[in-house]
Amino acid sequence: MPDSGKHLTRLGDVWVPHPIFFVTVCTEGRARRLDNANFHAIAVEVWRNCESLYEWFVGRYMVMPDHVHYFVSGGPACRGLSLNVGKWKEWTTKYTTRRHGEKMPLWQDEFFDHLLRSGESYSQKWEYVRNNPVRAGLVRTAEEWPYQGELNELRFE
Repeated sequence: MPDSGKHLTRLGDVWVPHPIFFVTVCTEGRARRLDNANFHAIAVEVWRNCESLYEWFVGRYMVMPDHVHYFVSGGPACRGLSLNVGKWKEWTTKYTTRRHGEKMPLWQDEFFDHLLRSGESYSQKWEYVRNNPVRAGLVRTAEEWPYQGELNELRFE
């Protein structure tokens, strides 16, 4: 078969009924601004708003000093992941600025996402994320870190 010049092209139409994405969002300049009760409450508030406005549902999440990890899946009427993450970043920035005088910009322009392919990968990825505060020397055990949780149970169907 002749070489067509295309190497490792992505599949254009991968269909998963209710995909779960692993998302990472980092602060501008990796500034340590997020590990506090004020930001934690705002993050959860905005994720809850995203449920009703955009039909994106957050499962487990971890707020670290300079980045946030979360797992998210869309409902039947959800719009794109980029729109959802962009709105979450926009509103967390507005709320932290208005309510707590944080400087802008809060977030890096980009975010990172990974499509999970199984319940096993969700569990493995969560186990790694859940131990981030321990590896960073912030706590002795993962259970001690106060800025984590689960808003919705996400399942593979």
